[in-house]
Amino acid sequence: MKKTLIYIISLILVIGCFSPSQSNKELFKETDSFVESLQTTYQSYGLLGGSEHKKTTSDGLYSVSPVGRLINVKILKVATNEEYEELRKDLEEHYKDNSRVNKVYICGAGTVMIDCRN
Repeated sequence: MKKTLIYIISLILVIGCFSPSQSNKELFKETDSFVESLQTTYQSYGLLGGSEHKKTTSDGLYSVSPVGRLINVKILKVATNEEYEELRKDLEEHYKDNSRVNKVYICGAGTVMIDCRN
């Protein structure tokens, strides 16, 4: 009985460590909606399209805005290169099997871009 309880608690902790945080779930929801809209609603958001379509997660951690057929994701606090690299990896993992996304990369401006260009 004791071993089973320890096993269950350990399993819950391990699963909790690998599941995306609540903030990432909301971020993925926002980025998913832009990726989807580039297939169904918009051919492109245009160069200035991001200003009227810009979204911020409810916790204020991330800003998501489309530019043309790219989706720009910015961390809204002072962030290190490592934090952006971790965000890039999380988004890359999230979109690895999505044929609508060509690449996820860190832009020269220091933000993460999701490339949905044809």
